[in-house]
Amino acid sequence: MKKILCIVFAIIITTLTSCNNTVKQEKNAPQVSTGIASTGPDAIIYQTKADYNILVPVVLNDDKTKIVSYPAPGDLKYKGKPAIPTILEGGYLLDNRGITENVAFLDVTYEEYMALAKTPSAEELMSKILDKDPLILMYNCGKRKLFKDEVKELNTYILDNNFSKFTKLK
Repeated sequence: MKKILCIVFAIIITTLTSCNNTVKQEKNAPQVSTGIASTGPDAIIYQTKADYNILVPVVLNDDKTKIVSYPAPGDLKYKGKPAIPTILEGGYLLDNRGITENVAFLDVTYEEYMALAKTPSAEELMSKILDKDPLILMYNCGKRKLFKDEVKELNTYILDNNFSKFTKLK
């Protein structure tokens, strides 16, 4: 009888502790919107100082002295095609790769990089950086899933010069 009571008591304590931890995690978690629209990649639009559309992007640290993120050759596809940015109105581009405000562009095209047999090291890629500070402007426009026709809607915002709903990153 004592064994059964101990097991039941242990189950109750575990259940109560689990529920309590869940509440604590939710309270301490960053506030994000709920539902399907809260997942997935952000729509990032940007302008660059030069035409880097077909060049491979990498992400640098804040000091722009080291590469902190770079793709494997097989990672450069978006919807089955090279993840080259989508051209928008006003010289804006829609990112299809996952860049940040610390983006830099290599002097290597998507096609050349995708043809590599192995992923280069960060040190090798550092010597191939063409521009460490290529951005003029960059906005986070929210989750891509929130748009019904992403390109059309983003072009409308751009043509209306209405960036008030977006977060300026640079």
